[in-house]
Amino acid sequence: MNGGTLRAIDRRFVHHPVMVAEVVEHLSAVPSGAILDATVGGGGHARALLNARPDLSLIGLDRDPAAVETAASALAGRGAAIRQARFDDLGDVLDSLGSPIVVGVLFDLGVSSPQLDSAERGFSYRQSGPLDMRMDPAQEQSAHAVVNGWAIEKLAGILRSYGDERYANRIAAAIAAARPIASTTDLADVVRDAIPAPARRRGGHPAKRTFQAIRIAVNDELSQIEPALDTATDRLAPGGRGVVISYHSGEDRIVKRLLRRRAGLDDEARFRGLPRPASQTPPAIELVPRGSRRPSPAEIADNPRASSARFRAFVKRSAASDGGEA
Repeated sequence: MNGGTLRAIDRRFVHHPVMVAEVVEHLSAVPSGAILDATVGGGGHARALLNARPDLSLIGLDRDPAAVETAASALAGRGAAIRQARFDDLGDVLDSLGSPIVVGVLFDLGVSSPQLDSAERGFSYRQSGPLDMRMDPAQEQSAHAVVNGWAIEKLAGILRSYGDERYANRIAAAIAAARPIASTTDLADVVRDAIPAPARRRGGHPAKRTFQAIRIAVNDELSQIEPALDTATDRLAPGGRGVVISYHSGEDRIVKRLLRRRAGLDDEARFRGLPRPASQTPPAIELVPRGSRRPSPAEIADNPRASSARFRAFVKRSAASDGGEA
């Protein structure tokens, strides 16, 4: 991406952070130190956190260069270190900055509003643009390669796995038959026509699930979550806190499974009413609360894209603790 294009996208990288009050409420209770925003976006959550706790320092990561440029500008003068990186590289970034341990971590998963709203990025089924969908424009694989090059069986598999698409086989076959497909609106039309007419009238735009699945495949999103969150948990100081906001069932299943494992809840049934064996690794974190939280009705009314958000929060236990909040 050339500089002119980056600046054009950057001017539109205006993002309304989801559940910002809940993020600030949880993370502002951390000890003094560095907060890692692993998906810094336009810097909205980061700015709110630094306003609430000006004694904290902040490290922000994003794979999108437009987001990095915007966040660096928004947080200028706040002592924030902003780096372009995938969040599963967070350990290497922290080490390179001399901050191997942090007191807070935030993951705001999925696609951002500026990416969806920029037709030239190719994320939207509502606007005509190239079949791109790359969060990092420097990566090789794009939506064009997936749509026009993948076998029908492979396409159908991601539509089922990443989009929960009931008509995955029909849509994949229709895509293959329509090749070459050049634009987002062409793809949306193919998907719409492949779905039975009665089903098109339910559940929003008929291409929504297909676009979600292709975007996840292009950016290899789900495979990064578990190793990144595992590393982030290891890098938290005792008493440190974490937040993960996910937006669809595939993301949230991975997050929930990882956090429950690190909290020792998978072993609860086996050890209920019994002392935990000395050889058993004590839980690293405590979930607060154990379940997920949802945006308020007022926030959803103000920002409908927040409606699918799931907020999960945790606290790092002290090394000697086997119960209670650190």
